[in-house]
Amino acid sequence: MLANAAVTTMLPVIDMDRARGFYEGRLGLVPGGLRPDGKFVYRVGGSTLALFPKPEGTKAEHTAISFQVDDIAATIGVLKKAGVVFEDYDFPDFKTVNHVCVLGSEKAAWFKDPEGNYLCLHEDVAPT
Repeated sequence: MLANAAVTTMLPVIDMDRARGFYEGRLGLVPGGLRPDGKFVYRVGGSTLALFPKPEGTKAEHTAISFQVDDIAATIGVLKKAGVVFEDYDFPDFKTVNHVCVLGSEKAAWFKDPEGNYLCLHEDVAPT
């Protein structure tokens, strides 16, 4: 029933101007505009990202968005130059090297937006 429905990711933000500065200035997203209900939207690939004001913010401890990229190392390099700070992890079964963790058939790297939302880059790895 929903297999062909468009998807919108909703992200709560405390400070809309600060969040927009990050998504536009650091990630390079093209603004789609403010909606009458207060959401600010971006088209990302074939999907929509909507930032909505939430004064108390959110405390999600999971990845809110994962952007699929063709070359994770190159994308990390570009984003770092734009001021994005990547997370690093060192657990027995989960370790990043140069900000990247290999998880089965994909590579992944995480960073936070200024609102505390966890964002991810992921690159599919060809099966060996």
